Amino acid sequence: MRILKKAIFYFFLTVTLFFAGLFIWHPYLFRVLKYRTPGAVTYKQFPQAIVQKSDSVFHFYHPAKMRNDVDTLRVEDGNNQSVPFTQYFKQGRLNAFIVIRNDSVLYEKYSSGYTDSTLTTIFSGAKSMVSIMLGKALADGKIKSLNDKVTRYVPELKANAAFRNVTIKNLLDMKSGLEFQDALGGIIQAFFSDEAKYYYTHDMKAELMKVKLVNKPGTVWKYKSIDPILLGWVLEKASGKTVAQYFEDSIWRKVGAAHDASFGLDHSDGLANTSSRFQVTAIDLAKIGRLYLNKGNFNGNQLVPENWVEQSVNIGSEKPASAKGWQKSAHHYLWWIPQEGENGDYAAEGMLGQRLYVDPKTNTIIVQFAEQGAGNYPYRKISRYLAGLPFRYP
Repeated sequence: MRILKKAIFYFFLTVTLFFAGLFIWHPYLFRVLKYRTPGAVTYKQFPQAIVQKSDSVFHFYHPAKMRNDVDTLRVEDGNNQSVPFTQYFKQGRLNAFIVIRNDSVLYEKYSSGYTDSTLTTIFSGAKSMVSIMLGKALADGKIKSLNDKVTRYVPELKANAAFRNVTIKNLLDMKSGLEFQDALGGIIQAFFSDEAKYYYTHDMKAELMKVKLVNKPGTVWKYKSIDPILLGWVLEKASGKTVAQYFEDSIWRKVGAAHDASFGLDHSDGLANTSSRFQVTAIDLAKIGRLYLNKGNFNGNQLVPENWVEQSVNIGSEKPASAKGWQKSAHHYLWWIPQEGENGDYAAEGMLGQRLYVDPKTNTIIVQFAEQGAGNYPYRKISRYLAGLPFRYP
């Protein structure tokens, strides 16, 4: 019995020492353990770089009476079941859903505690903001060419041979060839994933300096966080401003933002997580949609070059590297572009159902915030329905 007790004692001692050493070696794992999968308000636990609102606010038109027929419109959920939109809203634990057409708010629905001005994390929707800033930086001459190597702008990366031949275009295409372990495959894999590490680490630069190259740059597409984070670092070095400052000066204040936005930082005065920590209100995110709907022009001011918008949201003859959902959305220039059926629409998308959807055919913008999302991409059906156009799922 004494031998058994000793064995149990040493077993637990070994386990305790193992985890103590693990947390000392990787302090960010404390955050992973504490917060696990981040939610819409997890950002409040981290330092923020504020993106100041505009002095001249743009307002969408709110008619005296909203459309309520969307409530009963049948859409398909993630189980391919046809359900009324009100049920879809409940299933997906949606927090906000706004439909804007021709600058008029036609329909809006919110969960308890939410309004169009509630600040929310849009997770990977942040990546599309990086794409916008990159187009602006090229137009400003801050970045000379997409074919430039990242080390031209971030010379610190020369210390890691993995970055020797990585270009800005490789990062934009998510074909950097850099190693990245996603969170798929179970609890243990998620806990030790690079996805968790880059979301919760206190020092993204230090982690990036250790990354390895596993594929030749430009050859293999893999959806990952580090490529847009690196683009954020490039933007800061090229512009001489923080990401928040550059976005504020070049885009945010000029689209008439009514509320402050923010980028989450790894530590105070640190690097912005431009992959998954952008906080914004629903009504102001819709103004980003309006900017791109009008091909980079906002009330007569060309903020982003029209040709950049066109090449960002149109794949052309390029063979898509991805095909997500029934709409077969391809990831291109950090936007999601459906390829199935009569396409032309596109979206910024984040996990748990964060969406900015733009449909040029109907001049429609849809913003959705959610706790999990109900899946199956109902946005095209809703936009076509409100425009009086036919639609059917493939």
